[in-house]
Amino acid sequence: MSIFNKMFGSKENEEEKTEKKSFLNFLPLTTLEQLETIKKESHTGAVLIFKHSTRCGISRMVIKQFEQLFTAEHEHLKVYYLDLLNHKDISAEIGVTFEVTHASPQVIVVRNGNSVHDASHNDITLINLSRFI
Repeated sequence: MSIFNKMFGSKENEEEKTEKKSFLNFLPLTTLEQLETIKKESHTGAVLIFKHSTRCGISRMVIKQFEQLFTAEHEHLKVYYLDLLNHKDISAEIGVTFEVTHASPQVIVVRNGNSVHDASHNDITLINLSRFI
């Protein structure tokens, strides 16, 4: 690769970037009623809630790293995405329902209707997703 391709990129680099498949499919969390759905779904498998602030630089960095944790073995994990700025009421209810202290960004893992794990900030990037399959 030439020095110019390293500095300015090349079509090959662009194609490599677009070929990477994402194994994370966020489900939008936009209503309080969905919390009951999450509790029900968690009886057949772990359900994750990702709380994200679109104005926070740390949150933007962590969500990108969180997405990279997902491989083919994790593609069937249910992951709900909560936009904190638009749904503060849902965030507050998550804290009450699942007995977790609010943080942003934050991941909450729900099994059998209860929170079994939560992580915030850079600790999110250390989660071993395989233990929740």
